[in-house]
Amino acid sequence: MGTVSALKSRPIAPPSTPGSAPPRRAPRAGGPGRKRRRAGWLMVAPALLHAALWIGLPVVASVALAFTKYDVLSAPQFIGLDNFREMLDDAVFRKSIWNTVVYTFFTVPVGMLLGLLLAMALHTGLKARGIFRTAVFLPQVTATVAIALVWLWIYNPGNGLFNSVLSIFGIHGPAWLLSTSWSMPSVILVGIWQGIGMKMLIYLAALQSLPKELYEAASVDGASRVRQFFSLTLPLLKPATFFVLITSMINAFQSFDQIYVLTDGGPANSTTMMTFEIYKSAFREFRVGYACAQSLVLFALLLAFTLVNRRMMGGTRGHS
Repeated sequence: MGTVSALKSRPIAPPSTPGSAPPRRAPRAGGPGRKRRRAGWLMVAPALLHAALWIGLPVVASVALAFTKYDVLSAPQFIGLDNFREMLDDAVFRKSIWNTVVYTFFTVPVGMLLGLLLAMALHTGLKARGIFRTAVFLPQVTATVAIALVWLWIYNPGNGLFNSVLSIFGIHGPAWLLSTSWSMPSVILVGIWQGIGMKMLIYLAALQSLPKELYEAASVDGASRVRQFFSLTLPLLKPATFFVLITSMINAFQSFDQIYVLTDGGPANSTTMMTFEIYKSAFREFRVGYACAQSLVLFALLLAFTLVNRRMMGGTRGHS
């Protein structure tokens, strides 16, 4: 009797027709999807912790210290906007902003143009392409201090390479890094030369991913190489161009190593950049609060230039 009552109380499943799939079971709460999400968070946890400690925390501290008077030895003292008011009257910092803008204005577009031309040359059937790619990209992976030391010898007014070549033609070369007229062009030349490799590599990767069918169709329609370049290549390279532009501007605004080795900001602050002036305020004058305020101005300028460039380029999608 107990067995019969138990069978009566159990729900009877509908009869299954031949060939029909068995009924699906409802997914358990916290099944495989939850386990995968948990495993994903565990895998990215070290990177998130590293970013929080070494990026997030310093950024928050810099913003907080920008409104204080802090010299490392004593406790921070809140002074409001006094650091930013002082920057308005700081002629050296204003000069560093101008120098940074000039340096960026010349190094970024010239470097992008040369990088694109080199990428197009290496994208064609050029012989020994691997050797040329390595030679162009080598300065990018070489330590900036080592590069600056080589250029110190090149710019040496006594027995440097430039003046030695000029002396062959009877020209007395200037003291490149000691002249207020030639120091900035000399630093700009080093910046262009060192940054071409990465720009070339990005453009080369973008060129290799362009659809060949469009160029074949354009050739059938009678479009010349020049017309294909301006009507197809440049529009299709728009995302790569935007990426190269933004990263190049950030690198130019953060230029420090070569300035430190080549000129130390001189002569007469003619090559002082914003990053070098921030370094001087923080580690030579021990005005950490003022240096943090200068860093916020640098960040604001980079953000403004990025937004303006994005608006001018009208987005980052290339035309198909």
